[in-house]
Amino acid sequence: MGFNCGIVGLPNVGKSTLFNALTATQAAQAANYPFCTIEPNVGRVAVPDPRLEILSAIAGSAKIIPTQLEFVDIAGLVKGASRGEGLGNQFLGNIREVDAIAQVLRCFEDEDITHVQGGIDPVRDAEIIETELMLADLDSVEKRLPNLQKRAKIGDKEAATEAAIMERIVASLQAGRPARTVELSADERAVVRRMQLLTAKPQMFVLNVEEGSAATGNAISARAAAYAKSVGSPYVVISAAIEAEVAQLPADDQVDYLQSLGLVDTGLTRVIAAGYDLLELVTFFTVGPKETHAWTLRRGGRAPQAAGAIHTDFEKGFIRAETIGYDDYVACKGEQGAKDAGKFRLEGKDYVTQDGDVFHFRFNV
Repeated sequence: MGFNCGIVGLPNVGKSTLFNALTATQAAQAANYPFCTIEPNVGRVAVPDPRLEILSAIAGSAKIIPTQLEFVDIAGLVKGASRGEGLGNQFLGNIREVDAIAQVLRCFEDEDITHVQGGIDPVRDAEIIETELMLADLDSVEKRLPNLQKRAKIGDKEAATEAAIMERIVASLQAGRPARTVELSADERAVVRRMQLLTAKPQMFVLNVEEGSAATGNAISARAAAYAKSVGSPYVVISAAIEAEVAQLPADDQVDYLQSLGLVDTGLTRVIAAGYDLLELVTFFTVGPKETHAWTLRRGGRAPQAAGAIHTDFEKGFIRAETIGYDDYVACKGEQGAKDAGKFRLEGKDYVTQDGDVFHFRFNV
């Protein structure tokens, strides 16, 4: 099961620099001109989780396998993208395929790096992108809605349900509010997810500052942070330039370098963690002498779905999940201790997976 975050923004805001640092590669070309990223670049990154080391030490695992999150570096958007300006159609098509949006906002001045809008204003930049995405969504739903309404009139219940949801979304978009602001039930959210609406996707902001402001932010990033709060989106302040430098250092040197800059950890660690939370994911573990493995599941997923994240056969033939909570596993120093303390549970098909669950699945195919 893969989950991905699309890195979006106007040209020359630091998207590809951020992507390069995230993946510790130079797979995405970073250059001082618009549209240097023509095809989306995809990279997978390990999600930092200190619980892995602890579980592995208790179980004596030979190796550790963290869960991963996928980041997609997408070509820069310009004003008018919803009408096909720049690489608009390609940009919008690529972003439809991602699960969430990480929007990079430029919060630094640099005369050597041009800005497509002629000046630095992250709030304006964010509003340009939001407007283009809303216009694209409005065009999409207005084209699809008449057919659904026609089918609903002749008794198609599924079409009637979808049309009713879409009518509420149209009203929101016409009022200048993105689709994510429409209140929806869990079932309705599943319907909207299938629509692949751009503004229905959860979003976060990455506020890219100059190196000297990496620890504290600056006046520009403060305005961007206030905007992010006003629209209910999480944000992370980083210096993509510093992150790119850190990514090239040996692991032993990274901590000292960060401390010299007044930083506790990398901005990338916070970006990855924020992306993980944004996608509403939980982590569960399988633990044994061969490996301690972290796995990813959407929050609210049940035990059979967790089993299916490992292998589809596990879900098809699911019988039960032998379960120990992370805290219990650690406190009891492993599976046997948990059994002796009565912390070992047998959970069935209706069990909702909790973050940190240590599972062993029983199945029959």
